[in-house]
Amino acid sequence: MLLSEYEALKGEQSARIAARDNLMYATLAALAATTTAIVSTAGRTELVLLLPPVCIVLGWTYLVNDEKISAIGRYLRTDLRPALAAAAGADSAEVLRWETAHREEHRRNAGKHLQLAVDLLMFVVPALIAVTVHWVTGPAHTALLVASAAELAAVAVLAVRITLAADLSSEGTT
Repeated sequence: MLLSEYEALKGEQSARIAARDNLMYATLAALAATTTAIVSTAGRTELVLLLPPVCIVLGWTYLVNDEKISAIGRYLRTDLRPALAAAAGADSAEVLRWETAHREEHRRNAGKHLQLAVDLLMFVVPALIAVTVHWVTGPAHTALLVASAAELAAVAVLAVRITLAADLSSEGTT
């Protein structure tokens, strides 16, 4: 029963990793398509405000998948691993060794910082640039200013959540 649970969780984790990683490509494609639409409608600078919702929706979906991937890994290390070890009469450190071994790499912390930079560059920076461009070049309609301020607030929340999810303080097997 425990091995079946492990296999099911690893399957879900793998599927979520694939979906999360594909969201990077989807975001690039969506940003390119939106930018192309904006450029092709010269003079309609307010359309730049379409970029933040793209970044927010795809970034949030990326974040949710990433958090579930981490939660599954945490559950495997802290709950399932000891249960499997007890059932097998083995030392917990020798069961599901890969679940902790890859977390002990000396380059892990640098990789986490780099991934945070990529995530912010992909999901936050384009939205910030879009709002800034609108504020500098766009029409000063009240509704658009309110919309852009709301977008900016949502992007700020996303940036904070992405940064917190990066969990830069954890190292080793935590």
